[in-house]
Amino acid sequence: MECEPGAEMQFDFGQGAWVLENGRRRRPHLFRAVLSHSRKGYSEVVWKQDTETVIRCLENAFRAFGGVPATIVPDNLKAAVIEADWFDPELNPKLREFCAHYGTALVPTRPAKPEHKGKVEAGVKYAQANALKGRQFDSLAAQNAFLTEWERTVADTRIHGTIRQQVGRYFEQSERGALRALPASLFPCFEEAKRTVHRDGHVAFRQAYYSAPPEYLGREVWVRAETRLVRLFNLRMEPIAVHARAEPGRFATAEAHLHSRKRSVVERGADYLLERCRLIGPHTGAWAEGMFQQRGPIGLRTMQGLLALAREHPVAELERACGRAVHLGRWRLREVRALTQADEHVVQIDFLQTHPLIRDLRHYQIEP
Repeated sequence: MECEPGAEMQFDFGQGAWVLENGRRRRPHLFRAVLSHSRKGYSEVVWKQDTETVIRCLENAFRAFGGVPATIVPDNLKAAVIEADWFDPELNPKLREFCAHYGTALVPTRPAKPEHKGKVEAGVKYAQANALKGRQFDSLAAQNAFLTEWERTVADTRIHGTIRQQVGRYFEQSERGALRALPASLFPCFEEAKRTVHRDGHVAFRQAYYSAPPEYLGREVWVRAETRLVRLFNLRMEPIAVHARAEPGRFATAEAHLHSRKRSVVERGADYLLERCRLIGPHTGAWAEGMFQQRGPIGLRTMQGLLALAREHPVAELERACGRAVHLGRWRLREVRALTQADEHVVQIDFLQTHPLIRDLRHYQIEP
């Protein structure tokens, strides 16, 4: 069954030709997209098949075609489909945003049914056999330049066996005008990941901390980081918070998210936490200072854990453990916790630097 002009584009990955770079032979992935009506194709080789790469390949295909098809048909690759289901697939949230930006829809094939995207299956094999078989390139860019020229001079000029038309001419006559207009801008770049809201009401992303509404405490949310903003979404991808992007070690906290009496001590800063640790005892304070110097902003949470440890153990015991940890140069909280459980009667012997019986090293200097 033939598709209406501009109705559908199928895409898939295969193996590209070998690339020899700096004496190392590598084989990239071959991305190929085919418009189902005219069989007009776009080919590109890439090193990865992650979501960001798929998005950029699709975007390049749209630009090459000069428009956007109504639907995009992939197989169930992980970069596009989180959970395959013919009736209700769970799509990658970033791909959903991409489709919304371009005004198209992603419609995966039925699982284990490659014939549902037979046009691009044949298209990948055609590119491999006709364009790339037996070839080797000096770089990925050289292979992509070759594929662009091959699409124009070979793939577009062939008479396709099914439509019995010259592909490039048929595309110009019947399909280019039916594609949807390209938007004014490219799809914006952003990082996105799932995070669990910590008990202090924040999520950690790139060593900075962002508050979430209190009802999400202990639950998973999506964190999307743009150049200047960080947005939080629930698992239905509904927006729940937006913050200016913070520097590593900093907290971005919305007043509506946390009651002032329940705000974590971490949020008050390193100076406050260090002072709390010093109040426990000199060894505990020294360990907190050394740990913070060694580990940087992530040490804020470690100090919070140290204060929690002080509520579980006698002060003398924690002081002894922190003193030994400083002496041994151990800066992980788990090591302090282990030392609190060690034998209290272990005698620590330090080498003395000064003593009436120890002569100064100057007495042992040999005159020239």
